[in-house]
Amino acid sequence: MPEGSSIPDKPRTQERGEAANGATRLRNEREILAAAEKVFATHGYRGASVQAIAEAAGLPKSNVLYYMGSKRGLYVRLLERMMARWNALLDDISVDDDPAEVLEAFIRSKMALSRRHPEGSRLFAAEILGGAPFLQEYLRGELRDWVQARARIFEQWAERGLMDPVDPVWLIFLIWSATQHYADFEAQVLGITGRDELSDVDVEQITSFLTRVILKGCGVTPPSAAPG
Repeated sequence: MPEGSSIPDKPRTQERGEAANGATRLRNEREILAAAEKVFATHGYRGASVQAIAEAAGLPKSNVLYYMGSKRGLYVRLLERMMARWNALLDDISVDDDPAEVLEAFIRSKMALSRRHPEGSRLFAAEILGGAPFLQEYLRGELRDWVQARARIFEQWAERGLMDPVDPVWLIFLIWSATQHYADFEAQVLGITGRDELSDVDVEQITSFLTRVILKGCGVTPPSAAPG
């Protein structure tokens, strides 16, 4: 190449083609993940098949394997995605935060996530009920470290008199289980209450109830209930 010359830019048609391919890949991956979440949540890992996932996604089986690698890889990716969504809710808290605001926001966000992604919540529950064969390393490593780091902050809040000295690990378990109940045991909830589905008003009432009961048990007042 002559001195002073530069590498020519990609032709615009090539750039547009690459952008289109990238958009197609993202769209296909979203469709595959959404379909797989429903199939795995309904049939479990053993009962689900790549073919069934492909049919639910409206794509050839070869596309599913091309994008996801394997049934196991797709399943683990879904579990990791669900945990990442949940963990993000408490990732940025610090000892300088108000425990009442943090706990209420955690409960409300967790309820919203369970309602928005019920299949993902049920998928995770089924994995745990099955002995967590695909999550043992994660549970004993990354997730344990995450819980212990948040527990230390809760303990510091208690030491400063900002909340009662409740066991922070049991508190996290309580919030997880209470908020996931309405997704994981939806059939039970609807059957007992005589509803076809939970309305926005129902979910707000449930969320307010959980917030009030859990925070009262921690010795703090929900910000939304505090006098102006």
